[in-house]
Amino acid sequence: MERYVCVHGHFYQPPRENPWLESVEAQESAAPYHDWNERITAECYGPNGRARILDPGGLLAAVVNNYARMSFDFGPTLLAWLQAQAPDVHASVVAADQERRGRFGGHGSGMAQAYNHIILPLANARDRQTQIVWGIRDFEARFGRRPEGMWLPETAVDLPTLEALADQGIAFTLLAPHQARRVRRRGARGWHDVRGARIDPTMAYRVRLPSGRPLHAFFYDGPISHAVAFEGLLDNGERFARRLLDGFDDRRTWPQMVMVATDGESYGHHHRHGEMALAYALRYLEEQGLAQLTTPGQYLELHPASHEVEIVENTSWSCAHGVERWRMDCGCRAANRPGWTQAWRAPLRQALDRLRDELAEPFERAAGELFHDPWAARDDYIAVVLDRSPHSVDAFLERHGRGPVAGAERVRALSLLELQRHAMLMYTSCGWFFDEISGTESVQILQYAARAIELGRELFGRDLEPALLAELRTARSNIPEFHDGAWVYERLVRPAMVDLEGVAAHEAISSLFMPGPPPEHVYCYTVTTHDHQAMTSGRAHLAVGHTTVASEITGASAQLTYGFVHLGDHQVSGGVRPFGGEEAYRGVQAGAVEAFGRGDLAEVLRRLDRYFAGRTYSLHSLFRDARRQTLDLVFAAALREAEAAQRSIYRDHASLMRYVRSINLPQPESLQAAATVILNLDLERALGAPVPDRDRVRALLDEAAALDVTLRSEALGYVLSRNLARAAAHLEEAPDDPARLDGLLGLADLAKSVPLPADLWPAQDVYFRVLGTTAAGFRVRAAAGDADAESWLVRCAQLGEYLGAARNGG
Repeated sequence: MERYVCVHGHFYQPPRENPWLESVEAQESAAPYHDWNERITAECYGPNGRARILDPGGLLAAVVNNYARMSFDFGPTLLAWLQAQAPDVHASVVAADQERRGRFGGHGSGMAQAYNHIILPLANARDRQTQIVWGIRDFEARFGRRPEGMWLPETAVDLPTLEALADQGIAFTLLAPHQARRVRRRGARGWHDVRGARIDPTMAYRVRLPSGRPLHAFFYDGPISHAVAFEGLLDNGERFARRLLDGFDDRRTWPQMVMVATDGESYGHHHRHGEMALAYALRYLEEQGLAQLTTPGQYLELHPASHEVEIVENTSWSCAHGVERWRMDCGCRAANRPGWTQAWRAPLRQALDRLRDELAEPFERAAGELFHDPWAARDDYIAVVLDRSPHSVDAFLERHGRGPVAGAERVRALSLLELQRHAMLMYTSCGWFFDEISGTESVQILQYAARAIELGRELFGRDLEPALLAELRTARSNIPEFHDGAWVYERLVRPAMVDLEGVAAHEAISSLFMPGPPPEHVYCYTVTTHDHQAMTSGRAHLAVGHTTVASEITGASAQLTYGFVHLGDHQVSGGVRPFGGEEAYRGVQAGAVEAFGRGDLAEVLRRLDRYFAGRTYSLHSLFRDARRQTLDLVFAAALREAEAAQRSIYRDHASLMRYVRSINLPQPESLQAAATVILNLDLERALGAPVPDRDRVRALLDEAAALDVTLRSEALGYVLSRNLARAAAHLEEAPDDPARLDGLLGLADLAKSVPLPADLWPAQDVYFRVLGTTAAGFRVRAAAGDADAESWLVRCAQLGEYLGAARNGG
């Protein structure tokens, strides 16, 4: 009897973009990476596209694309981030689906996902439809085909959700075994109760829908999936493969499919090197002829459902109480903290439901003046989200507009639809999943709510923020100093808000610290500089200008005047206001320039305060990433002084510290602190040098060990990894350049010899590609007696040794 295996990965991160900038800002908790998307991409999404398989000796034997051997769904907002920030990873996901179609009868490995991970049974009918439509359209745009299946966020399910899937032509979805109520053979009369996860998960089932429309469900193997996620099954690839085989039973009389489903992040992020265990297990199953790898779509075509199923409504895979985790304090939580509750979930849900409903009626009325059908326009707005080019927007407005939509009406039309986009983003499930309303995920959805409120205020002249804050006051934080949801909103959400004047302030303040022409683009804004005058006198700097800032999302724009003075360190003062005409602008510009030119900074401040009264900004007005860069510049001199002082302490007392260490006495804290700072700094610089001095690095490591200095291993490994990746990319540009090969060879040798967690994968990728392309030509030349070619091959082999690659790898 045929045996199939399908490993499904649910790859998802919540949207993390600042709603006013459409960009993910720095997240310190993800250090040394910029943000959590970047970190998890390095640990999981990238490695699964180039997973390593080792030979019995532990050497690298092959690099494979796991996405081409498994079933997967990716969150559309995550794919959008990958496409912009890690295009090679995005390409590996898309290529895997295309490869799978070629090998498996036209069935790709990818499934769609509801757009931004809303709990669909808790959504209203309109949001449910738009989420499904947007998920399908996003999938089509990326993968070039219609999705067969769709992943339901948290596998949360009810009949209206399944009817909505069927209505959009989706063929199947994946569910947890406890979500099945009863089953029967198609055409039979009697049902068998399978509640309590007693359904047989090795076949497809036709879902019994009230409408009678076709839809199928696969139920994953619960025990094996749990072992993957929580029992360390990914510690060994062969053990993983054997556990998958345990899902088969020779007593069954049909072609069986063992399916496991977990968060895709299990393979590399939650479990280090989990992607390697997956790659090994899937290859082991294939090469040993133990099972055929398949996808749900292919299995369903080969073996149509012989049974039908009824589901348990309002259930999910991650809440033992159904879908209560996303609307009440049901007891489900991420960590067990004594005294904490999640009673805040209910008022947060209620507040956002009220906000959504109060925005719907004025949206429908206002959008009805511009569009034939406001809600149909919203469903199709994903075309603009995917492509915001003028041509795409024009085509959209032509399809849906009652007539020509231009000028102020164009801005209004796009603003109305952006309001609705944010009114859906604010329901992203992670906002309720975790334990505290001040957590990153809850703050994120409140930012989306704030953006929806702001657009509603501009469009309808009605401020819904006071009502939201009143309800959030009943959402009590578990952290006393954070009080409640309203406090969280005021302290953690409001500072993220940005308007057009704020963009101009950011640009102007940045120019005080980073000389050069003003940028034409600032995040999702176009900046047109009409005039910009900058002056410097000692530590003081002045910037006065006239600019137009326009949103690339809605087209809203403003012509503005700005003036700022930097007095040194973090002291910045100035303001932004609407452009009041050339005469007024020239007046304040001339006055500020004249006062600055004669060194009268007090007069400059008086003039700017008078002209920009009530519209003032400071260094804090810089956007988060630029604020960090600017503070680095501000601190540079102070840090140089501090480093010099600590270096002097370390240099003068290093011998004494070695003696103290040799007699096993504790080091004085101040001396230990100086040694820790200096040795880590010196190592960071040595490892980041274009050609690191190996002897210098070794000496620093020996000194750190002698003084019992704690190394910042992750940060140092990150520096070395980036240097390796840079040298590998440099070699790939000209693989026949011996100097470039030697550069990577030296770094790989260094990485092999130091006790730091260096990421060899980018270098290994380049090694395998060079081996598969350039090496053949060098072999021909070496066989003909070319000494340079022979030398290149010897060094390439040595590089493979340092990178842990088998000689016949690839």
